[in-house]
Amino acid sequence: MALAQDVSISLGEGSTLTERAVQLVGLLTVLSLAPSIAVMMTSFTRIVVVLSLLRSAIGLQTAPPNAVMISLALFLTAFIMAPTFQDAYTNGIEPVVNNQIELTEGFARTMQPMRTFMLAHTREVDLRLFVDLAGLPQPESQEDLETRIIIPAFMISELRRAFEIGFLIYLPFLIIDMVVASILMAMGMMMLPPQVVSLPFKLIFFVLVDGWAMLAGSLVRSYGG
Repeated sequence: MALAQDVSISLGEGSTLTERAVQLVGLLTVLSLAPSIAVMMTSFTRIVVVLSLLRSAIGLQTAPPNAVMISLALFLTAFIMAPTFQDAYTNGIEPVVNNQIELTEGFARTMQPMRTFMLAHTREVDLRLFVDLAGLPQPESQEDLETRIIIPAFMISELRRAFEIGFLIYLPFLIIDMVVASILMAMGMMMLPPQVVSLPFKLIFFVLVDGWAMLAGSLVRSYGG
């Protein structure tokens, strides 16, 4: 009995069981939502769509594999979002872990850099669309917008921009396809699929222009990097 009475649980200085439990639940929730957060509130959407359109434009079906495409998109996203993530951690997550602020305030501070990033890359027309769909009055400034308005507006803005980039990517490969098809037709080799003949030319063209470096650099710079 004496041994049982001496047993205690140390939760850290100034911490209670309830506070630690809430922090643990919050952390698990964030981790479970991490994939969705990566898609919704970061540059991942634009990057992965552009990479998919590139593969389609070249005419490749499985190369690079999906795992490679997603991994590249994730690392480019981490590179682009690093300042935003650092700001969110320093001003929001770290003070909560150190028990300097409440969890609700920490969440608001964590979201602020994400909101700033999304608003910087969201078209005003898309913001107005979702404000109207929600039946809300137009805010005086973007800072007054609810996060549930910003996220979908940001996503469709990202998809639009990704399709614009995809159009520019498609053009040179489309020209190569047309030239190859014309040559085959002139030679009377209409039974030979032009896509099969044009594929190696599209690959060497992409290599000669240093396509991967050009595309990665353009994607990063499109966010002001």
